Amino acid sequence: MPQLAIETSCDDTCAAVLDGPVVLSNVISSQADHERYGGVVPEVASRHHLDLVVPVVEAALAGAETGMDDLDSVAVTAGPGLIGALLVGLSTAKAIAAPRRIPLIPTDHLHGHVAANFLEPDPLEPPFLCLIASGGHTMLAGVRDHAGFEVLGETLDDAAGEAIDKAARMLGLGFPGGPGLERLAATGDPGAFTFPVAMSRDPGLDFSFSGLKTALVYIGRDLGEEGVAERAADLAAGFQAAIVNQLVTKLGRALDDGDWPAVALGGGVAANGPLREAVATLCRERGIPFKEVSRELCTDNAAMIGSAARFTRALPYPEYVGFDAFATGPRGSR
Repeated sequence: MPQLAIETSCDDTCAAVLDGPVVLSNVISSQADHERYGGVVPEVASRHHLDLVVPVVEAALAGAETGMDDLDSVAVTAGPGLIGALLVGLSTAKAIAAPRRIPLIPTDHLHGHVAANFLEPDPLEPPFLCLIASGGHTMLAGVRDHAGFEVLGETLDDAAGEAIDKAARMLGLGFPGGPGLERLAATGDPGAFTFPVAMSRDPGLDFSFSGLKTALVYIGRDLGEEGVAERAADLAAGFQAAIVNQLVTKLGRALDDGDWPAVALGGGVAANGPLREAVATLCRERGIPFKEVSRELCTDNAAMIGSAARFTRALPYPEYVGFDAFATGPRGSR
């Protein structure tokens, strides 16, 4: 029987219907209003989720030619994320599951990014090393089984996607900044300015992007407003190259430190073309497979939540009625 999955951890309202590892429908509604603020406003995101979640769920069910009474279970992101946004999805999932007395599966968002690699076609089986890079998270995950992962390294400050969004705002680009920065960088010279690649000499696997953002501020101050506008493409290219360089350097170090037979990506930044190319090159040099999920499955989506839910404990009715969302999670294994 089909399973409904709901994802509302940030500003994308998502619902999907799955039959095991097969995605029958996957609907994503992105909120455009945050562009005027240059970033996601939690209260605004929560209110939009309230408006969008029912139509998105209905669209997912229609796309899968499935009714609510046909569902076997409901999976939903329980965290980490924006707490108000998470509560909209969790409340919706409970409202669908409870009257039908079907199980509810509260799922970890980051496990979802890993589990996107388990979906058909061509699912990747553990063990593998997964680089997760998004607006809220950057980490290296050691995946030894389907049920979870071990955090091998993570950002000590900004996430890669957050740094990209802030850089894009400094350069006068829209939000989210990733697509615009990538387009602009394609026309620039990545060597025109010197940007620091933080933690490159640190033997560990943690990341840091706050210094890179500060470097852009200082360069912009020296150039002035007109100079930034004239050199925007070069600034974008150099900034993007520094992000990619740090991510790939740490990924290579993790491969050196462990016996990982394959590599996968997850998170919105994983949709970045130069990053995908750099990781593919690294894997070719190491002679190991690189699993490239579709860009739709890199960004926040409900299909990945349904995939993770297959390996997460389902809560029977009425055990989940009092279950609550969580904004953050512990470092370490999940």
